[in-house]
Amino acid sequence: MRSSFSVHEVLHDLLMAAYVNRTVSMLGAGGGGSVAPSTDLRNSSSPLQRFVKGKRKINDIFVEIEDYVLDSGNYVTALYKENKVILLENDVKLVTGYVDKVKGIREVLARDHMKVAFFGRTSNGKSSVINAMLRDKILPSGIGHTTNCFLQVEGSENGESYLMTEDSKEKQNVKSVGQLAHALCKEKLSESTLVRIFWPRDKCFLLRDDVVFVDSPGIDVTPNLDEWIDKHCLDADVFVLVANAESTLMVTEKNFFHKVSTKLSKPNIFILNNRWDASASEDFLDQVRAQHSERAADFLVKELKVCTPKEANERIFFVSAKEVLQARLNEEKGMPPHSGALAEGFPNRYFEFQDFEKKFEECISKSAIKTKFEQHSQRGKSISQDIRDVMEAVYERALATQKEQSLVKKELNDKLNYTEQQLLLVTQEMKEKIHHMVEDVEQRVSKALSEEIRRLSTLVDEFNIPFHSEQLVLNVYKKELHHHVENGLGSNLRARLSTALAMNIEASQREMTDRMCLLLPEARRTVSHSVVPRREPFEVLYRLNCDNLCADFQEDLEFRFSWGLTSIIARFAGKNANKAALVNYQAQPAYPNMMSPCDVPDANCYYQPAPQTPIASLMKPEDWSLTSRLALASVGSQGTMGGLLLAGMMLKTVGWRIIAVTSALYGCLYLYERLTWTNKAKEREFKRQYVDHATKKLKLIVDLTSANCSHQVQQELSSTFARLCHLVDESTTDMAQEMKELEKELKSLEEAANSAKVLRNKASYLAKELDMFDEVYLKE
Repeated sequence: MRSSFSVHEVLHDLLMAAYVNRTVSMLGAGGGGSVAPSTDLRNSSSPLQRFVKGKRKINDIFVEIEDYVLDSGNYVTALYKENKVILLENDVKLVTGYVDKVKGIREVLARDHMKVAFFGRTSNGKSSVINAMLRDKILPSGIGHTTNCFLQVEGSENGESYLMTEDSKEKQNVKSVGQLAHALCKEKLSESTLVRIFWPRDKCFLLRDDVVFVDSPGIDVTPNLDEWIDKHCLDADVFVLVANAESTLMVTEKNFFHKVSTKLSKPNIFILNNRWDASASEDFLDQVRAQHSERAADFLVKELKVCTPKEANERIFFVSAKEVLQARLNEEKGMPPHSGALAEGFPNRYFEFQDFEKKFEECISKSAIKTKFEQHSQRGKSISQDIRDVMEAVYERALATQKEQSLVKKELNDKLNYTEQQLLLVTQEMKEKIHHMVEDVEQRVSKALSEEIRRLSTLVDEFNIPFHSEQLVLNVYKKELHHHVENGLGSNLRARLSTALAMNIEASQREMTDRMCLLLPEARRTVSHSVVPRREPFEVLYRLNCDNLCADFQEDLEFRFSWGLTSIIARFAGKNANKAALVNYQAQPAYPNMMSPCDVPDANCYYQPAPQTPIASLMKPEDWSLTSRLALASVGSQGTMGGLLLAGMMLKTVGWRIIAVTSALYGCLYLYERLTWTNKAKEREFKRQYVDHATKKLKLIVDLTSANCSHQVQQELSSTFARLCHLVDESTTDMAQEMKELEKELKSLEEAANSAKVLRNKASYLAKELDMFDEVYLKE
């Protein structure tokens, strides 16, 4: 006890000496004997300013965090719509969910202040202490039960003074607080009701520095302590227990703070022994002070365990709030603080109150910074780290996907180049193969048709429709014969060529398909097989069209004696005449009006016959012998005279008997031929003439028909190859389009990776900002 008393005594002497020196210097400087306002005594580097600067700094940081979270939210939302591979849905929800959380933190930071709650028994002077610290009589005070509800005093933003109740947004006159909060007034509020009093910041530096005071009813007037604590104490930074120095700490006061300590971890508690002016005339002043100090220290250290003994001695003060308030009101009026009826030892009590305020400022600033800002700083770091992890994952996935897509693009590009090169080679090979096959078909068809023309007489002999020489019946007979020859030649050609041609064409188409399938992707190879298959094998159409080809055929069925004078002369001059006729005939255009089936693929081959030329007109005069000229002259002159002249010459030369016998034989021969000139003989002669005529005509179209058939084969193979090339072209087009899509995706991935990298680095920057904030404001 003595040791403790000595320490307090020494401390008291030091504080007294400092106060006396400061007072003397102030009196000397003022010249009027008044003490300068205590605001002048306040150091510009007030501990409360540390909270204000810290609040401003962490607000600035959270402005950046809010912008960062918004940018990150917009980024992941847009990215998730485009690419669900490099970004997971849970990551999107995580980042976007922080937008509202950061907004809420910013709102809390804007409202954050240093909250001081004053508690004590009724009439211990809680309101007076607050008024003294505010340097004005704002809260109602007096003896007995005065404050009926909770009163919160905070700084006004616009310099106005007003009050607001919990259930109303209406601003009321601050003077009405005496009626609302005074226990003796008729209009009473509930004990746990909070009335907010807004006071101009420029009238009190504590309010200017974001300090909020909460006055409470006496803790001995209600049993609802738990409700009070939950509603008004959980966010308090400092508690001030205002005790009555005329008595000692009561069980009620201790019980209240025991409840507080169970809900708050080591609350910051100051104990003010108020009304210390009443002990001015006491004989055992120092002993009483030591007793109060020891009991208060035991309560803080041993019972509540909220501080160390050294810290407890710095949180116990002996003051007179009423005196301090009076002194400060005098200072505001320009009067000396010690004027008026003041008890002995006022300067010591006044200085101790100022010492309480200084330590209170340090404690509340440190406590508020830790309780308010540490939580927000850690939350900001957690948000930054979470978003940084998301951006790091997005960045890594984007790079990995970009690498994979680059390999896919390279493989696709190589495949595209290979396909195009192979397509050129295959196209060249197939063109040559088609060309050789077309030539082979042309040769085969030409050879087969020539052979069938040589066997035309056999085909015509197989035509057995009844023959009649009447012109109408004969026209029908010729038409049917045309069809028979055309169908027979076509059937024979198909029998000889179609199977082999179909097999060759099918083999060529299969080879084309197999070669081209190798250039197609797996998905299209099944489609390529649907290009070639046919329900029936390919068949060449042999368009002979004998109707038009032999339309100029004119039969000659008149009876002609084979040993007649004209026939003999014809036989005699037959070779030369035939030669002249053939030469003259070949000089005429073979098919002046022929249309190639290549020009009109679906048209029938036809031609218009050249005008017929009589044999006599085709024979040149120099080709006739002397005897032939005489015979023709005799026939062509006046008939009887020529015959008599010829007969006389022969009679004189040979003799009449030989002439008679010869004439008889000649007559019999004539009669025999005339009698055998039946319908059957006419049919044979007709067919012979038709075969001769058709043979000549068909020989003229051998090259044309073979060319037409080869063109059909060429068209079939070329169309098949063109369809296969179209499939390959579609495939290369798809690959080129896929290349463009890959290039677009790679560009998008690069942009996503760059944006993720920037946002990741921004998260690291914000985390460093918060670390620097912790170094400056949170670490001692």
